[in-house]
Amino acid sequence: MKKRIYKVTAILFWIVSCTSSQAQSWEGPKEKPNDHIDVKFGPLNKGKRTDADMQRFREYGLGQFIHWGVYAIAGGEWNGVKAPTASEWIRVWSGNTAPPNWQQTYDNLYKQFNPKNFDAKRWASQAKQMGARYMIITTKHHDGFCLWPSKYTGYTIAQTPYKKDIVKQLIDAYTAEGIDVYLYFSIIDWNNKDYRTSAPKTEEEKESYNRFLTFTRNQLFELMDNYPKMKGFWFDGTWDKAWINAYEWTYQLEKDLRNAHPGLIIGSRFRNDEHGKRHFDSNGDLLGDYEQGWERKLPAQYEWLNGNDWDCVMTIPPNGWGYIKDWSRFYTKTSYDLIDMLMHSVSMGGNFVLNFGPDGNGKMHTGEDKLAKELGDWMKLNGEAVYGATHAALAPSPYGYYTQKVNALYLTVFNRPVNNQIRLKIPRSATQVPEAASLLANKTSLKMKFVDIGIDLDKNVYFDITLPASFMSKDPFVIKIDTKTGKINALELEKAHM
Repeated sequence: MKKRIYKVTAILFWIVSCTSSQAQSWEGPKEKPNDHIDVKFGPLNKGKRTDADMQRFREYGLGQFIHWGVYAIAGGEWNGVKAPTASEWIRVWSGNTAPPNWQQTYDNLYKQFNPKNFDAKRWASQAKQMGARYMIITTKHHDGFCLWPSKYTGYTIAQTPYKKDIVKQLIDAYTAEGIDVYLYFSIIDWNNKDYRTSAPKTEEEKESYNRFLTFTRNQLFELMDNYPKMKGFWFDGTWDKAWINAYEWTYQLEKDLRNAHPGLIIGSRFRNDEHGKRHFDSNGDLLGDYEQGWERKLPAQYEWLNGNDWDCVMTIPPNGWGYIKDWSRFYTKTSYDLIDMLMHSVSMGGNFVLNFGPDGNGKMHTGEDKLAKELGDWMKLNGEAVYGATHAALAPSPYGYYTQKVNALYLTVFNRPVNNQIRLKIPRSATQVPEAASLLANKTSLKMKFVDIGIDLDKNVYFDITLPASFMSKDPFVIKIDTKTGKINALELEKAHM
């Protein structure tokens, strides 16, 4: 009985710790080695990019991820039996619960793929209304099925009853709405006979894997040639030993991709150095343009990021990227959860990307439609605190999250104080002085005054902002604090009765 109690207690502790984004701290700071390690195949560029394309990436704030392919037909189950794996991984379903000859059945699902309800313009319009500034689409997931008519394989949208190029439709529709498009591409390809997980050893294996590398290169250049409006690649499936050992080849491939598409943005999970280090090389330097390690997790401290650009990609169910028919067996995130994660991300200088998994007919899940509407309604009122905003060099607030622009500080309030007094804690060394405060949603001016709380040797000054007792909000709300450049002079503030 005691063992059972301990087990239940441990599970409850895990659930509590994983459902509060404030406590999401599964990662830590990336420790750099004390001694420099000789790395020949590390980052192509040292330091942060300063070009317009990368600056645009930093200012997105909110994005949309779409996982779509033939796995959407199954929806995480088959003949009423739930698969014990993520819906987009359903092809690897095995064991006693797997249907007979399942992989053969799966590999023929493309013959049924005919999404008659798919409307790229409708998807793009919904993303626009939600407030997304960029979108990532799965051109090819691990099963190898291509949503574009690739000339390098027969396993593509062209061989389905639908036939039409989905990638082109999406890029055209989203670009028309002012939303940038990035292309997800899985290196893993279960449909390609030359793909392998382990490092090739024999000459025959090496020759086979070299064919696969050439195939991969050809498809990537095909995507760039076919869709020049694309902004970057979001790579997946780069953890296999065969790919890791091809570090010299992948280093050259990244060079060639960038030369062919100036401004191309590639994240940190594309390749590794010669010592097998992924995301960061053996000296702790970022591989790629931004850190992709924050998949379904968030940094607890800004310092962990070491100044790198980054984004968080997040599911609505716990770990479902592709379409899932039955959401009832999961906790699915609410708009409150998503706004919290969005502001957590932006407050630490990152973007937040929400995943959608359309069904086999091309329709979003009704739960996704609902969340997109709720998130969009919130963004219409408060997007100023998100777009182009970034980390504010202030101590974390007990009320919510700070973001800032040049002459404005924003506080997104999740925890409203019972006395309606929002107290700002500003370092005396700050170079931006608070001048006025207002509610961002309705522009209502708020009373703000300097307060001397009399703590000896305090290195901070304080400003109290009064919320009207009549102001009620069922959602998190944003206080905008206008600032001016200068030094904080407590004596002058006291004299001015601010």
